[in-house]
Amino acid sequence: MHSRTMFRVREEGDCMDNQVVQIAERIRGLRDICDYTVEEMAASCDVTPEEYRACEAGQVDFSFTFLYKCAAKFNVELTELLTGDSPKLSGYTVTRAGEGLPIKRRAGFSYENLGYLFRDKLAEPYLVTAPYRADEQDRPVQMTVHDYQEFDYIIKGTMKFVYGEHIEILRPGDAVYYDSRRGHGMIATEGEDCTFLAVVIRKA
Repeated sequence: MHSRTMFRVREEGDCMDNQVVQIAERIRGLRDICDYTVEEMAASCDVTPEEYRACEAGQVDFSFTFLYKCAAKFNVELTELLTGDSPKLSGYTVTRAGEGLPIKRRAGFSYENLGYLFRDKLAEPYLVTAPYRADEQDRPVQMTVHDYQEFDYIIKGTMKFVYGEHIEILRPGDAVYYDSRRGHGMIATEGEDCTFLAVVIRKA
């Protein structure tokens, strides 16, 4: 099912973030190199061709899930899609506080990749901040799907986690591990932003 709330169209007068434009250009370039059609990419990313074209043009606020699915389709590390560089370290890598790779978005969740320098990762670790928004509290939570599994650990604030028909309220110290191929979504609740560690686990 296509998500009509997956993207935010750039409003008149918005300042186009240079990094977002560069990511859009890399997506377009990789599609050309891989010789995929717009329709093939749209199907892989679970969006309409029109939504996909808007992403390639840098006209919308693409979601983390969209970026993740693009990287998977192109068979590249998400880091390469975000920066143009391939991860080079093996053995181990240290990411100091505040020095993770940010995934720039104009609105919504912020992500900081904590393992972006390590190559051939089996998991993608992120420090995520979900902003509290009063207007989201009484609306259905936006659902998404992506491959494999995910683990989320709450660090600060409160999360409303929805998985299919199930709803859980998670607080600092709580954790959830789930099959992310099924519809899931989360929002910050109880009046403050929610910060959590998210680990997206790939198949070995």
